[in-house]
Amino acid sequence: MPSHVTVMTVPERPTAVLTATTTWADYPRVWKQLLGEVQAGVEWPAGGRQGRIVMLYLDDWPSVEVGVELDRPAKVGEGIVRSVLPAGRVAVTVHRGPYEKLGETYEILLCWCAEQGLKVTRTRWEVYGHWHEDPAQLETELYWLLAE
Repeated sequence: MPSHVTVMTVPERPTAVLTATTTWADYPRVWKQLLGEVQAGVEWPAGGRQGRIVMLYLDDWPSVEVGVELDRPAKVGEGIVRSVLPAGRVAVTVHRGPYEKLGETYEILLCWCAEQGLKVTRTRWEVYGHWHEDPAQLETELYWLLAE
């Protein structure tokens, strides 16, 4: 569950992704396939951990970008797209716990925005912390781009 919601301005962050337009029903299969291809197609310097997993939702259909942060130089293979997580004013929170409960945290985030009189756009993204076997140790940053 989220600790709290904050409004902040974030800079662009470079990513390596694959894109798709899919349905919510097909998305669980699609994201796994896209992520696997990106992870296989990005070459990281020896001795380093790969960038965190990102999922950028450009609309409600969903049109998505699935990939990894490029938080340090990496070689991006053919077919993988260099992109960015958007810059701008966002509402952000951290989900702690199993991924299956992300929807509950999104509901809290959206309710908080409504209570504050903030208008959200359709653009939002997730940045996944590094994997832990214990679901209670999982952390996912949720960002929702706010309307100007």
